[in-house]
Amino acid sequence: MDASIRGTGTSVRPEYAAAGAGTSQRAAPDQEREHEGESAVPPPLAGLRVAFVHDWLTGMRGGEKCLEVLCRSFPQATLYTLIHRRGSLSAAIESMTIRTSPLQRIPGVFRYYRHLLPIMPLAARSWRLKNVDLVISLSHCVAKAVVPPPGVPHVCYCFTPMRYAWQGRDAYLESWSDRPLRRSLARTMLARLRRWDRATASRVTHFVAISETVRQRIARCYRRDSRVIQPPVDVAFYTPGVAVGPRDDHYLVVSALVPYKRIDQAVAACTQSCRPLIVIGEGPERARLEAMAGPSVQFLGWQPNELIRDHYRRCRALLFPGEEDFGIVPIEALACGSPVIALGRGGAAETIDDTVGQTYPQPTPAGLLAAIDTWEAQGCPHDPAQARRRAESLSLPLFRERIHGLLTEVVTRGTHHPMPPAPHLRDLNRQDLDYLEHQPDA
Repeated sequence: MDASIRGTGTSVRPEYAAAGAGTSQRAAPDQEREHEGESAVPPPLAGLRVAFVHDWLTGMRGGEKCLEVLCRSFPQATLYTLIHRRGSLSAAIESMTIRTSPLQRIPGVFRYYRHLLPIMPLAARSWRLKNVDLVISLSHCVAKAVVPPPGVPHVCYCFTPMRYAWQGRDAYLESWSDRPLRRSLARTMLARLRRWDRATASRVTHFVAISETVRQRIARCYRRDSRVIQPPVDVAFYTPGVAVGPRDDHYLVVSALVPYKRIDQAVAACTQSCRPLIVIGEGPERARLEAMAGPSVQFLGWQPNELIRDHYRRCRALLFPGEEDFGIVPIEALACGSPVIALGRGGAAETIDDTVGQTYPQPTPAGLLAAIDTWEAQGCPHDPAQARRRAESLSLPLFRERIHGLLTEVVTRGTHHPMPPAPHLRDLNRQDLDYLEHQPDA
C-alpha cells in the first residue's frame, strides 16, 4: 500500500458521514503529546506476548504507518520480516526487536529484493514463532504465510492478496511480452505462487481488509470472510490552510511514478486541454511522462510533506487516475479541504463522491478529461467541511480504537478457527464466486 510520498467501484461507506477527532501518526517534536497514552491497550490485550510479521521493512509507506500504530501499542512484541533496511523507519518501529530472514544476508539485497519474489515463500519458512499468545501479520505478499503455534490466533491485516499472483498477474506477464521464454517461465512461477498463496490462507484465523475492495478480493481468492478497517490518515498534519480565498488554477498529482498508478492519463488529459498540472513524485516512469507532457505540466520530484500539504490546500483539485487497494493520497487531500477527481474503481470509490469531488468510470485519458470538463462546467462543486469530516473518520485514534476492538474480540472469543464465509459472500454474484475456478493456473 503506497502513501503519498513516500476491481469495481462500491458506494461510500456510511461511517464516513460522521466526524472523528484527529491526531497525528507522526512523532514530530510539537506533536509528541499526541502519542501520550498510545501504548495503553484494553485489559484483555495487556500482557499478551505478541508477534508481528511484515513483508519487508525498507521505508515508511502506508503499510508501515499501520504497523507503527501496533508497535506503539505492543512495544515488547517481536517483529518478523524478510529484510530490514536499518534507519529507514520511524523510531517506534526501529526500537522493536526485529528478526529477519536469510534474504537479509544477500549483498545489495535492498536494490533488487522485489525480483526475489520466487524465493520469498522459502525465506518465509525461516520465521519460527514460539512462546506467543497472538500473531498479527500485515501482508500484501508473504507475511500471512507465517505458521502460528498451535492454538494461537493469527490476525492478518491484508493490504491485498499477493498482487502478482492474482489481480496483477496479467499486467506482470504483459511486461514480458517481448521475451516469450521469460514470459513462459513467469507464467509457471506465478501459477505456483498462486497455489501457494491460496493454501497458506488457511494459516490465518481472522482476515482484516483495508477496504471493501480488498474484502471482495479476499472472498474471491481465499473464499474467506474479512472485516474492513481502513488505514489511518494523519489528519492532525494534513489540515486546511488558515487563509480563505479562491483556490489556484493548477491540478495536482501526488504519486510514485510507476505504470499501475496511470499518471500518464493525468498528464495526457492536462496536456491535451492545456490545463496546468503539478506532478509531485518520483519513479521509473518520470522520463517517459516528461517526454509526453506539454508546457502546462510541471514535475517537482519528491517533496517534503509540508510542501505537499501546501499544494493540497491550494490546488484546484487532486487528480487520482489509478485503481488502488485503498488510496491514502485522496484522503490526505480531503483532510486539507481539497476536491478530488478520481477513477471510480478500487478504494477511491469508497471514499470519493460528488459532495467532495468527482468520479469517472473509464480508466482512460478521455474519461478523466470528460470528468474534469463536467466538474468545471458544474462550477467545481465541493464541500470542504464534508471533505474534512470524511478524512477525520479515518484518524489515527479511531484506527487504533477499531483495531484494538477487533483484537479484543479475537482473544476473548475463545475459538480461533478460521472464520467461515459470511452473508456478504452470498451477495456476490456467481461469476465472482467462481473466480478461482475460471482463473488459469498457467
